[in-house]
Amino acid sequence: MARLFGTDGVRGVANVELTAELALDLSVAAAHILGEAGAFRDSRPLALVGRDPRASGEFLEAAVIAGLASAGIDVVRLGVVPTPAVAYLVNDMDADLGVMISASHNPMPDNGIKFFSRGGVKLDDFLEDAIEKRMGEHWERPTGAAVGRIHNDLGAIEGYVAHLVNSLGAPSLYGLKVVIDCANGAAHRTALEAFAAQGAHIIPLHAEPDGLNINDNCGSTHIGDLRERVLAEGADLGIALDGDADRCLAIDHEGNLVDGDRILAILAIAMMEEHRLHSDTVVVTVMSNLGFINAMREHGIKVDQTKVGDRYVLESMNANGFALGGEQSGHVIISEFANTGDGTLTGLHLASRMKATGKTLKELGSVMTELPQVVINVRGVDKLRAGIDTGVQAEVSAAARELGDTGRVLLRPSGTEPVVRVMCEAPTIEQAQEIADRLAAKVKERLTL
Repeated sequence: MARLFGTDGVRGVANVELTAELALDLSVAAAHILGEAGAFRDSRPLALVGRDPRASGEFLEAAVIAGLASAGIDVVRLGVVPTPAVAYLVNDMDADLGVMISASHNPMPDNGIKFFSRGGVKLDDFLEDAIEKRMGEHWERPTGAAVGRIHNDLGAIEGYVAHLVNSLGAPSLYGLKVVIDCANGAAHRTALEAFAAQGAHIIPLHAEPDGLNINDNCGSTHIGDLRERVLAEGADLGIALDGDADRCLAIDHEGNLVDGDRILAILAIAMMEEHRLHSDTVVVTVMSNLGFINAMREHGIKVDQTKVGDRYVLESMNANGFALGGEQSGHVIISEFANTGDGTLTGLHLASRMKATGKTLKELGSVMTELPQVVINVRGVDKLRAGIDTGVQAEVSAAARELGDTGRVLLRPSGTEPVVRVMCEAPTIEQAQEIADRLAAKVKERLTL
């Protein structure tokens, strides 16, 4: 049986795979496991619950809150807030647990549930496994005054916005024209408020969520509208958030995409110059472009690579005290100010680097030369066998020998979708495509269900 938790919580089609019953049961099990693990301060713990604007988030929020309160946990309902806001507020409000209901960049019919423990950090794998095993158990239910109480605090988000603004100190973005694509998601207010408070001239885009339009041809997975608006407005840059605002991609003034690798390169060099990059090291995943690694080496910056998933990036950062890490997809963690990816925070610091240097985003991004990369999602296959099938592994080894030091190949099962991802980087896009096609065909041949 596949693991319930993926790389970023529990996800599925709302009301099909992710039902109200599952959400309630999951919340009860989380309350029991975390309580037994000593994660709560006392017998009356406090949980914060937030969600993105998806319509399904309304009934899932009710189910999660009901599950937690029935298990004796007091709950504060935050309403529609970004994922990094929940992580921040768990720590800021000294809560014992945080829950975010969101499927991030996924289409509107999907939804998800992720948990944060004290301090606003994501749960370890072993705790998630324990929660999954505990679901559906018989348990002694509290009664009377022992049940949890539920309160609303829809204004708590203002503390998070102030935190974002204060991360740059005094307002410093005056003169910058910024288009902000909010993906009709959770940051439709907070991102605009933070950039405006820092003095930027903001142009909102896709900032009117209606519960159905989240990530709909907008945000970090569909940047066409943002590119057009940046060019039409003569803006200095565009910021593309996703549905729960934990990732950020950017567009420079000429309409070029600035992805997570390039953003990390810009911030890593800035932090090294300011003596804020601990051990001169940046943490990325194995999906980061080889061009990024080469650029960091040229600037004397070491690169620590982890499995795919910002949780694994964060684990390395916490274990080693590293200050910066992230993913090509735009999850960027600046540990001085956040313990999870924060798209608005990333965008603010990227814009601040532009102001501090007087350079355009294109000039800053030219620090790295990206190798052509092709990624193919192979569906309808047994993703769990991708790493052990001898025929597939032989084809991977042959491709690696062919590329030598000029490129690389990577095969991995997705942690959030039923697919195997085939990635190839090579000196030319033609070679990368040919090798990726060959590997994808072998995966299909050997692993088709």
